Amino acid sequence: MDPAALFITSSRRFLQRSYLPKIERCLDELSEKDLWWRPNDRSNSIGNLILHLAGNIRQYIVSGAGGVPDIRMRDEEFAAREVVTKDDLRTMLRDTLEEVDGTLARLGASELGNSITVQGRELTVLEAVYHAVEHFSMHTGQIIYAAKQLKDIDLKFYSFDKNVVHRHY
Repeated sequence: MDPAALFITSSRRFLQRSYLPKIERCLDELSEKDLWWRPNDRSNSIGNLILHLAGNIRQYIVSGAGGVPDIRMRDEEFAAREVVTKDDLRTMLRDTLEEVDGTLARLGASELGNSITVQGRELTVLEAVYHAVEHFSMHTGQIIYAAKQLKDIDLKFYSFDKNVVHRHY
């Protein structure tokens, strides 16, 4: 597989088969109240992080790389307080990642070097995808950490058997 196709395929796989299932596993364990808990006023809740992930990845990939109009309202992602249900957050994230996956599936290797503007910054499509996937990963880790803090549980993403790691997501 050529490196450009591998980059796109890997990005799609990380988003759909690694990060989304881990976030959904956290959602399975959390109450509605847990989703909106904040350790302090300068920190975000899991609900805010999910809204932020959907807005950011859509802005960078669907709008930036895909050319669809940007409808993001970033400030609202962080201002929300217990207004979106767990089921609605899950559906919104799934739908957004389906839209992202469709955009990535249509990208060709020759488009990765194209120049685009996202959040007032000029970057290549490759840089936009790379940033969005990395950003999604970082906040997925924050969601996992918060869920473990709130519930004191092992989310069982991995199991160890005779020095072999088995990934469940």
